[in-house]
Amino acid sequence: MRGLNIAVVDWSAASRPTPARDSADAIWIGLCTAAGERQIYCRTRAEAEARIIAETATGEWLVGFDFPMGYPAGFAARLTGQATARSLHDWLERAVQDGPDNANNRFELAAAINRRLGGGGPFWGCPVTVDLPGLPRRKIVDYAALGLTERRGVEQRIRRAQPVWKLYTTGSVGSQSLTGLPVVARLARRPGTAVWPFEPPARITLAEVYPSLLDAEVRAEGDAVKDRAQVRLLARALYRLAGAGHLPALLECPPEARSEEGWVLGAGQEPLLRAGLA
Repeated sequence: MRGLNIAVVDWSAASRPTPARDSADAIWIGLCTAAGERQIYCRTRAEAEARIIAETATGEWLVGFDFPMGYPAGFAARLTGQATARSLHDWLERAVQDGPDNANNRFELAAAINRRLGGGGPFWGCPVTVDLPGLPRRKIVDYAALGLTERRGVEQRIRRAQPVWKLYTTGSVGSQSLTGLPVVARLARRPGTAVWPFEPPARITLAEVYPSLLDAEVRAEGDAVKDRAQVRLLARALYRLAGAGHLPALLECPPEARSEEGWVLGAGQEPLLRAGLA
């Protein structure tokens, strides 16, 4: 797909605006287009959503978010009555409260979902200052008893990836999904927008990415802000690969990932991603 513009978004579930100075553990958007490369720092999710809308107003875009676009099979139907990721995105958009200052109800919502599913899980992890019935601070969940799996199929492929149920502490991505999927739901309603792999690519394609697939290259950059290096390098690699006609290979995924669980763009194809930086 020559002429395709790339945006890679490193998301954050922070409960307040991140520092005014460029910081880690915040939202970074890495852009790579024919005009060059840029990295945008956003202090709030509302700011990031507005920037994504503005940047993708014209042209063809692949926008990668570094959080899961789906949950293990069976979860969507339990909450929405429909076994599709898109129904879950819409459900979360209605359920998640997320203010312009990043104040949000992600832990309260996770606790409520746990209680709805019988208690004790599937979500776990929260700060010591949060005490909510039904939300354990550590993993004590019996996933088999809940009729769910801990990991999606793509997380079986990428063993370093954390399960979407983990909301807090090192490497957790669950809070990012709870706060990010409502944004995906809104972006996906724009004309000419698709969410991969649940829908075929469109003028704007939203997809899940995992910047840690390029960990060695990111470390070699020596950037004081790792998140900035991650979005810069992954956007560059995807832009070059798309220009060389290799994007269809990165978009390959198992058929069972196309309804509920989703897939990481380029999972299992790290050599091809690295070739985009050669």
